[in-house]
Amino acid sequence: MNRFEKTILAITGGSHLSVHALMLALPSLIPIIRNEFNVGLDTLGFVVTISAFMFGLGAIPAGWAEKRFGGRQLLLIYQFGSSISAILVALSSSFEMMVISLGLMGFFCSIYHPAGLTLISHRVNKLTKGMAVHGIFGSTGSALGPILATAVAALISWRASYAVLGTFNGILAISTFFAIPYRRRVDISEEEFANHKEKTNKPALILYFLTNAFLGMAYYGFTTFMPVHFADNTNSFLPSMSANMKAGLFPTMVFIAGIGGQLIGAKIGDKFHKPTALIWIILANIPFFILMGYTTDLLLVLSSLLLGVAYFSNQPIGNTLIAQFTHSQNRGLGYGISFFLSFGIGSLAAGFSGIIAVKMGVSAVFPSMGILLIPSVIFCWFMRRAAVRG
Repeated sequence: MNRFEKTILAITGGSHLSVHALMLALPSLIPIIRNEFNVGLDTLGFVVTISAFMFGLGAIPAGWAEKRFGGRQLLLIYQFGSSISAILVALSSSFEMMVISLGLMGFFCSIYHPAGLTLISHRVNKLTKGMAVHGIFGSTGSALGPILATAVAALISWRASYAVLGTFNGILAISTFFAIPYRRRVDISEEEFANHKEKTNKPALILYFLTNAFLGMAYYGFTTFMPVHFADNTNSFLPSMSANMKAGLFPTMVFIAGIGGQLIGAKIGDKFHKPTALIWIILANIPFFILMGYTTDLLLVLSSLLLGVAYFSNQPIGNTLIAQFTHSQNRGLGYGISFFLSFGIGSLAAGFSGIIAVKMGVSAVFPSMGILLIPSVIFCWFMRRAAVRG
């Protein structure tokens, strides 16, 4: 890997870290925000849905814009925009202002994935390895988001959590401006792109999109209510630790386990047929979702760590498959559609999971998310057949 490839991975990695830290701060702050604004879990579930839906909604226009303007320009818009909107969340004086600011932050964050992943797919030759490194940064951000949010909230306030993350993205934007030289997209020939593809395998790509939409729903269901679930069901495990700190610590441990999943996924993707491997990875998630709903204390923590490994191992493979299925010039749009379905449509699970949590208890959310993965496996099986024919 040459110096420029390492620079690309460092910048996109830092951006990936920050985008997931920003988006996953809110679920861990739910116990605190619920008390401050005196709102229910169903209401907060829909607040997460609003922010997350905006996180997905902007991905499609961002994917289109990547083809026109290039990844560097979009990275800067994401970094500056999310920095400002995170600070607006920190300054929010009412519940309504907080919700609007979180929605704005989600929209700016939606720009990241189509820009960053397309930049990697075009500029890094060892793609599955590059996607794994990129994924590790994202899992690290997912791990830091909950623990940083709860720690800063305990020391200062929950608003200060967003101020810290907003400041970090402002610094990252300045670094991006100087570290990646500006080149007009029209001046870059298609032959310069790594992992060049001449055509799009539309059937396989559409089936991957459907596979990923259900994976995204499962993701939002378990990440939104995992902090509350840990706070309520680990009373006998580390009893001296407060429930609010558990709501930050244990999700952080799950996302750290996800780093191992990224590495495992990269190894599997290099050694085996990727669509086939993805089927088995999705299947492996289902028993761990069920276990999370029916265990407490140490067993709950252990099953959630195994879920973290199983779930995040799909990402290097999935992101590589999009590059394999799409024409080089349309790859940004391909990533944009994928992340709209995963994060935008997938975010609806946060809302209906809130209803499940209120009517049936938080524990019922996790087996429900496991059931959602059954159609994901079916679509992935058909994708495998389409990939072979393509």
